Amino acid sequence: MPELMISPEKVGFLIEKARQFDVKEAASDPDSGSNATDDDMIDVLEDDGRDPVAREIAGFINALSEDEQIDLVALMRLGRGDGTIEEWKDLRRQAAEGRSGPTARYLLGEPMLGDLLAEGLDEFGLSWTDVRTTPIH
Repeated sequence: MPELMISPEKVGFLIEKARQFDVKEAASDPDSGSNATDDDMIDVLEDDGRDPVAREIAGFINALSEDEQIDLVALMRLGRGDGTIEEWKDLRRQAAEGRSGPTARYLLGEPMLGDLLAEGLDEFGLSWTDVRTTPIH
């Protein structure tokens, strides 16, 4: 079984945060002038470009080592079905060679990132639900 360079705890934290980010949707009431309570808090799920969860995810990913960031991309691709656990070295190599911008921007652009990371961990036989989900550096 290949070895992960990033801890399941860190991946678990990102899964939780990515799932919070994934529920955001485009603005459905851009000219809303009423307060959030009157709108049943629907605006809280709208992506207005100032999402603190996205900033938290990006800050967390940017603080990771290069090896950890490569593992995150490879783990997401493993969960997406781009390869198998037996092809982990190839997935890591492709992730390393494909780096052309901020890893956080790339990963945040992937729909269902949290689910893909969870699937990737599952391929390693690891469960993210058994670990702490607070940021650990």
